[in-house]
Amino acid sequence: MHLEAQSMWHLYVLVAVITTLRYLVFAGPAFVVFYKWMPERFAHLRIQQRMPKNADYLREVGWSLTTFLIFGLSAVMTFNPYVLPHSQWYTGHAHGVWYTVLSVIMALAIHDLYFYLTHRLMHHPKLFRIIHRTHHLSINPSPWAAFAFHPLEAFVEAGIVPLLVFGMPINEEALIVFLLFMTLFNVIGHLGYEVFPRWLTSSAIGRYINTSTNHNMHHRYFRGNYGLYTRVWDELFGTTNPDYEERLDKVQLGGK
Repeated sequence: MHLEAQSMWHLYVLVAVITTLRYLVFAGPAFVVFYKWMPERFAHLRIQQRMPKNADYLREVGWSLTTFLIFGLSAVMTFNPYVLPHSQWYTGHAHGVWYTVLSVIMALAIHDLYFYLTHRLMHHPKLFRIIHRTHHLSINPSPWAAFAFHPLEAFVEAGIVPLLVFGMPINEEALIVFLLFMTLFNVIGHLGYEVFPRWLTSSAIGRYINTSTNHNMHHRYFRGNYGLYTRVWDELFGTTNPDYEERLDKVQLGGK
């Protein structure tokens, strides 16, 4: 095997393995604590009272593992020696440590808008049936649903990395922090339990956080609440489910 081809194969395997491990590290403990170990302890925070079935968990894990194979392919397409030199990728702290911190915030903001726009587009009836329906098989999602995508949607979701690498100066440290935060927040969104406290979500800034309840309602009703990290774009474009605040209050007050 040619050395460069061999290196690309190693990169593919490495990314697929790392993304799988990242998924297991975040989704695994969340599933064990909320679904197996102490479901009664957190029952008052359950968004939909019924629990998914074992077949749902298996489906979600199966599609997620397929997603990670796609993510590996996307990494090879982006970080190969023919393409990467034309990007804004850099190593070290050539732009300073503070820029590294700032670039993480910028990456999250860009991803928040990217996700909203692509997510809303995938809800077009023609695209939904082909691309996004697989993810919505989880009407009552578990943490395992975080990356349960059709391969075409997996390519769309993977698109944020080349967009960042070619759209702004970003280094390895910033990208790793971004990917870790993305995974954590994605698992929270599909947790099925509301983990954000009322004092936070009722504050001036906290009310724009995309809660577990917010995304769970999207899975249940198939419309509205298209955001990822924040509700900014849903509020701006009028796509927030009108029953969201009432439902959030009910969940946070233990169904009262």
